[in-house]
Amino acid sequence: MEMHESGEMYLETIYVLSQKNPVVRGIDICSHMGFSKPSVSRAIGLLKKDGYITTDDQKYIRLTDAGEKIAKRIYERHTLLTKLFMDIGVDEETATEDACKIEHYLSDKTFEAIKTYAKKCK
Repeated sequence: MEMHESGEMYLETIYVLSQKNPVVRGIDICSHMGFSKPSVSRAIGLLKKDGYITTDDQKYIRLTDAGEKIAKRIYERHTLLTKLFMDIGVDEETATEDACKIEHYLSDKTFEAIKTYAKKCK
């Protein structure tokens, strides 16, 4: 199933929050992304329906294996691109913003080439 950029952003956010906190709640996603509760609730419902997340009785959100796979892929792209942009002289804020835009549109082939190139530059 094709994942849209917004879905990838939510999954990445859930992944990042789950690395920092023992539980992830909708309100945590609202705070992190700056989105309204209704927007986040709608996204959570869609991600749950598509099998990318689960919620328990306390409304804690967890990534499924499929959701975690996508989230990790996007997060890896985000962190590597941000670092690469900063290495070439871009300030951190701009590098982070640009990486966030680009990470969703790069082909796997191009990203693998960037990873290989980044390893050579170390």
